[in-house]
Amino acid sequence: MNQDTKIRFAVIGCGHIGKRHASMISENPHCELMALVDIKDPGLLNIAEYQLPFFSSIDELLQSRVSFDVLCIATPNGLHEEHALKGLRASKHVVIEKPMALSVAGCEHIIYESMQQHKQVFCVMQNRYSPPSVWLKDIIQKKLLGKIYMVQVNSFWNRDERYYKKGNWHGTKELDGGVLFTQFSHFIDILFWLFGDIENIRSRFSDFNHQQLTEFDDSGFVNFNFKSGGMGAVNFSTSVWDENLESSMTIIAENGTVKVGGQYMNEVEKCHIKDYKMPVLSASAPPNNYGAYKGSAANHHFFFANVVEVLRGNGSITTSAIEGMKVVDIIERIHQSAKSNK
Repeated sequence: MNQDTKIRFAVIGCGHIGKRHASMISENPHCELMALVDIKDPGLLNIAEYQLPFFSSIDELLQSRVSFDVLCIATPNGLHEEHALKGLRASKHVVIEKPMALSVAGCEHIIYESMQQHKQVFCVMQNRYSPPSVWLKDIIQKKLLGKIYMVQVNSFWNRDERYYKKGNWHGTKELDGGVLFTQFSHFIDILFWLFGDIENIRSRFSDFNHQQLTEFDDSGFVNFNFKSGGMGAVNFSTSVWDENLESSMTIIAENGTVKVGGQYMNEVEKCHIKDYKMPVLSASAPPNNYGAYKGSAANHHFFFANVVEVLRGNGSITTSAIEGMKVVDIIERIHQSAKSNK
């Protein structure tokens, strides 16, 4: 692609995240937003600032005369596979919000189609761009911690009736898939990115206060071993009263101890490593604010800069389709273990 040519995008799904995509595309001087797609009436979507072609389905968009290079998919989780396949078959690159799909088989279909069409698949895992995550990746790659002994991730959030509204796709097995897909896949991704694949998974799930709101459990304990050595745990819940409590990662290793905490794993709370002085990190981005509740850090601008780099032939994908599939694979195996322990 010519270095001076703007990369043209269409966004399907105009909820909180879709509008975030639209905003980041519009603010990037190398990008151009060409169209928006949503099944809802545009008057209900708060998108009046975008004087653009609007379509009520992906088929309408693809049959139109609107020309674009990349389809951004910010629709409900259960539609990601269908929309990605349609975009790829129309010879578009695709950006897929997490999760890539709700099954490994779905991810495989997307990867196969991308290879057939010679098009790129970008998976959104923007937590990789947060300063604590970049720093952690660096010290682990340099083996400053030595052997990894134990890693614990705690994600304790509030998701109540303000989030799981009646008639919404959130909370359904078919379109949502569960809290590990919708709320906590970022943290599964960071674990995989830093420490690699896991095995010997033992999971226990429970449903404390979402029986009337969701079709799946809201909390769980997950224990496992890393294939590269050491053991790990993920403890999660969306049952916290009123507001998010924390997302944290504690690493106990041969040469030191690290804890990254805060509500969104955005603060290094402890760094005690042999013969090492921690540098001053850049400030973390604020969380995505959805009004009554908050999400993970707002790092989408880094993500779109990466899309531009890759499509211009100047860089590599931050989160590849294979990595996107691996996160889905890990969540699938965690769910399978929880079922067998019911």
